[in-house]
Order: sequence, then C-alpha cells, then structure tokens
Amino acid sequence: MPIGGGTFSAQNKVLPGAYINFVGTRQGANMGARGTAALPLALNWGPEDEIIKLDAARFSRDAQKLLGYGANAPQLLAVRECLKRALTVMLYRVNGGGQAATATVGGLEVTAKYSGTRGNDIDVEIESAQGEYRVITYVDMQQVDVQQVTAVKQLVPNDYVIFAAAAEGELAAAAPTGLTGGSDGIESADSHGEFLAKLSVESFAAVGYLGADSDTRDLYVDFVRQMRDTEGKKVVCVMATGDRYTIDHEGIIAVDNGVVLESGETVDKYGAAAWVLGATAAAGVNESLTNIAYDGAVDVDVKFTPSQYEEDIKAGYFQFYSDGSQARVVSDINTLHTFTADRPEGFASNRVMRVLDGWANDIARIFGASYIGRMTNDATSRELFRADLVSLGMQYQSIAAISEFDSDEIQVSQGSGKRDVVVTCALKPNDSMEKLYMTVTVS
Repeated sequence: MPIGGGTFSAQNKVLPGAYINFVGTRQGANMGARGTAALPLALNWGPEDEIIKLDAARFSRDAQKLLGYGANAPQLLAVRECLKRALTVMLYRVNGGGQAATATVGGLEVTAKYSGTRGNDIDVEIESAQGEYRVITYVDMQQVDVQQVTAVKQLVPNDYVIFAAAAEGELAAAAPTGLTGGSDGIESADSHGEFLAKLSVESFAAVGYLGADSDTRDLYVDFVRQMRDTEGKKVVCVMATGDRYTIDHEGIIAVDNGVVLESGETVDKYGAAAWVLGATAAAGVNESLTNIAYDGAVDVDVKFTPSQYEEDIKAGYFQFYSDGSQARVVSDINTLHTFTADRPEGFASNRVMRVLDGWANDIARIFGASYIGRMTNDATSRELFRADLVSLGMQYQSIAAISEFDSDEIQVSQGSGKRDVVVTCALKPNDSMEKLYMTVTVS
C-alpha cells in the first residue's frame, strides 16, 4: 500500500497515494484478504519490543515457550478467544522492562530467557554420573529440556534459560533449584504507544484494547482516527465499554457484556472483546456478525431487558444475548450514533463499513501496485485504471457485498495537477436481514 492516503478536502496532497472520501447521499438513506488481528497484552513471559505473529497451529504448538503457558492456560484466555475466529494474531507484550529470574546451580549461572515473574517457576537440576552431567530444566516441575555434557561450554541455551559458568567454573551435582527475582515491567499508555508505533507500519484488519485505562483507551481512538483519516488504512479497534464512555466513531467497536463458556468459566466484556476482535478481523466484506453464536459460549454474563438492549443499540454498544444454550451477537454495530449527511445511519453497521473499508483498501492497493510511478497520467492509463475498478466492483457484487452496481458511475479523470487522478463512484453496500415486520390476516 502506498505511503500516502486518507481523506481529502482539496486536491493539494503531497504524498503519492489514494485519497478517498465516503459521503452519504442527500436522502441520508441508506477485495483484499482479511483475518489479521493485533492484540497487545500484559504478559509475565515472552519477547519484548517485537510483534509475534501466531496462527492457531503455532499457538497450540509454541504457546508455552513463547508466552510461558500452555495454550489452554487461563493466563492466555484472550489469545485463545481471539484465535477462535482470527486467522492470525499479532501479539505484543506491553509490560516489558522487568527483571529476568536467575539462580546459581552447581557451577552454573542460570538466567531466564525472558523477563517476568513466570521465570520464578523455572527450576534447574544437575545430575552427575561417571564424569558426565545431565542438566535438566523444569517449568512448574515439568521437564522441558535435558542436556548431557561434560563441561559448561557444551551447554546451549534452551527455550527457557541461558547458561553461563559460575565463579567456580566447574559443573557439580545439584538438586532442583528454583530461579528467583523475576519481575514484570509496567503496562502504561507509553508502552501501548510504542506498540502502536510498530503496528502502524504493519498490515492488519483490527486492533484490540482489553483494558480500562482512559488515557490508553483514548490513545487507541486517536490511533484509529489517524490511520483511517490521515494515512488511508481502514482499520478498526475493538475495546470494552469501561465506564460506558461515548466515542461515536465508525472505526471503534465497544463491547458491553461478556459470556459464560461451556466449561463454566465466565469471560467478562474485556475478555469477550478479544473474541469480537478476532471475529471482526476475519469477517468478509459480505458478512455480518449479527446473531452469530459466540464459539463455545452457553450464556451471557450480564443480561439486559429488551428496552435496555434497544437503548444500548442506539448508543452504539456491541452486546450479546442469551438464546437457549448459546450466546449470540445482538447487532453487529460500531459506536457511531450521531448521523450526518457525510456519516449516515448505514455507517453504524459493521458489515456496511467492511464493504466501504474493503473498497478503499483494495483501490489503494491496486493503485499502489500497478499505477503509482508506472503509468503515465493520460487518458489511456486512466481508462485502464477505471477498468480495474469496474472489475473490482463486479467482484464485490458477485459475492453480494454490493448491489445494483453500475459501471457507468465509475469515472476516472485528470486532477488539478499533472500527477493527480480523480475517481468518483457510487456504491450501494448490502446489509443483512435483521428485522422482520409481518402482518397475518386470520379468517
């Protein structure tokens, strides 16, 4: 995607890129890959200052060595819930900067591979037999590594600890000895800001914030506004409602209640936001989450009356309701609830916004890959670009993302400068059935 992008009020942009405005009609009525979610978490084990990309298979296989716990551990609930729907999670540890646990064990200085309190659950044992030594590493007293050596220099780091010679320099038998002194760093708005700076140059569909700190929450709101309106990357953010603050933006989804899983575990709205994050990232431009069942949930944690649900929908809250032995999404909406000519009521629908965001992202991708710097800005090249847009429109219509597509309504013309191209087009995004009004005549 080109470096430039966003919306425009005049044809005066400096950076090459696609500048696209979506506006509502006067009546006020109403294809790139998705699936990647970005998730910042406070963890007590794992790499610092880097984004880790996990799919379900890698998470199941490598969760303990990367994140400190097995994939089914309660400490990794958010990752697990997100991956119920997301294809890929971009995970970032926002509480780095702590201390790594250490211990002196039979002639070895042992240091945990990562900082954090999880390092305090590591033990190292040295067994001696006939001039050889078995150096065994345990996590929660479960064996995770064994090396058989005759000297310290033969030891290699494993997934949990790093070895070095102690002052005495010679290996000696030692009972299991626990590492100590591991501590977690501090999660703060600054650490989340560092994550967002790294994330801004990545490709993703949605980012989540699962905390309640107002300063950090505002940071994510500003980040989404910047990405969507200035940089032209149509991403969204999922968070919990916290103190039921008002955001009023089509790029922010606010989750207002949680669920109860089949296991009996309650997932509050902060944890449920991780599932919504994954589901939002993975949903196609022709898909709605309205009435979809939350994977593995049998109930909701907080229930509302129909009138409360109605008021909350008007306020832009994303909620679940109990349907027999399932928890389902009430309505796939974002926080936009003040409507204008430029942001009509349809923009509150996440399915509608996925269509518009997908269209903007796809056009920017096509323009960046095939036209910027490669094609002369003449009638022939502009007609080629128009043909690509018509083809894209036909694809959107073929999967029922839009309807009544009219290729004549896509116009590509010379802009005010020699390097400027202006596109005008009309789209009619589809949405899903939600309300049935039926009259039955009885005779």
